[in-house]
Amino acid sequence: MLERISPARRLHGSLRLPGDKSISHRYAMLAAIAEGASRIRNYSTGADCASTLGAVAALGVPVEHDGGDVIVRGRGISGLAAPAATLDAGNSGSTIRMLSGILAAQPFASRIDGDESLRRRPMERIMRPLAAMGASISARDGRFPPLEISPAKLQAIDYTLPVASAQVKTCVLFAGLFAEGVTTVREPLRTRDHTEIALREFGAQVEARPGAISVHGCPKLKGRELTVPGDLSSAAFFIAAALLVPDSLLSIEGVGLNPTRSALLDFLVSAGADIRVRDLEFRAGEGAGNLEVRHSRLRGGVIEKGLTAALIDEIPVLAVLGAASEEGLTVKDASELRVKETDRIATLAENFRRMGVAIEVLPDGFHVPGRQRFQPAELDSFGDHRIAMAFAVAALASPGESVIHNAEAAAVSFPEFFRILAEIRQ
Repeated sequence: MLERISPARRLHGSLRLPGDKSISHRYAMLAAIAEGASRIRNYSTGADCASTLGAVAALGVPVEHDGGDVIVRGRGISGLAAPAATLDAGNSGSTIRMLSGILAAQPFASRIDGDESLRRRPMERIMRPLAAMGASISARDGRFPPLEISPAKLQAIDYTLPVASAQVKTCVLFAGLFAEGVTTVREPLRTRDHTEIALREFGAQVEARPGAISVHGCPKLKGRELTVPGDLSSAAFFIAAALLVPDSLLSIEGVGLNPTRSALLDFLVSAGADIRVRDLEFRAGEGAGNLEVRHSRLRGGVIEKGLTAALIDEIPVLAVLGAASEEGLTVKDASELRVKETDRIATLAENFRRMGVAIEVLPDGFHVPGRQRFQPAELDSFGDHRIAMAFAVAALASPGESVIHNAEAAAVSFPEFFRILAEIRQ
């Protein structure tokens, strides 16, 4: 699919976004092993979260759609059924990594696979701790999907993550639900805590202390009614667009504002962004509020170490802002970008080249000089949703029409993106 993006004079209006992907995945998986029905309001509309619902349904859990709500009729901690075919995670690394923690503890065999992009993403980071718990998992070339998971009885583990990862933490904690005793995950840097919050909401016994999270095995989880706040990672593209395009003013309503996700707003405000939070409230442990964003001239900055881990999904659109900032943007310690849906360092560099924007590529990051102008160009998502949306933002600030090839990739996380973008531009 081709998407044509013409320059924007300004962006103005109010918008409300689909539910947070990270939270939607976790709610659906936990609802499946809880007892009784769970109603999940504002569930993510992205293809990734649909893959999770498809996998849950294939494991014998009834899933219904009621308007914008998803109803998952959980079968309890020991109620999943053997799938009749290979589970399809599509393009979703979250689905395959987190759900594998549940699959590894089942008394039946399963196989989980994904699309061509997912098949290039390594899985050792979940395979190692699960094997230490007693799981039996094999992978193509020992590290790539599809994963073949044999029946196993798991043991509790005390595991230290070699690299901070919310997905790996979640995988191990989910597996720990099926093991007798207490499973502990220690993380070198704090990651998003949606899993700990969701586990508590469904009735698991969870203990969190600095650097470590523990879950008690064999809980009796109960179905819940929950509302997913708007996705901050999706909001990032509209925040960036409003900051970039002169005279813009956007109000983004009901956005998730979990403190472990605040690094994006903290970084932007520190760089000079005019972003204000209104009407903050907490429901089921998750914070949400309204954001007011005005056009701002940013200084730029450096993203490295723990900040890189916290902003890993937002780095493509932050790179776009960096090119237009006063001092540019340097990103370090971001080798994980090379094993996302694409090698995001390479795809960023290629699209910047097409727009006449300079970038210095580093082995684990890049440097984008500031005070650059975007030129109209033929761009490509290369099948990566965040690259598609990041360069739609860049195209708004160019002096002529740009074309994004393979723009349908945005639907992986945000199928409404281009429609909403068209509604707020003037």
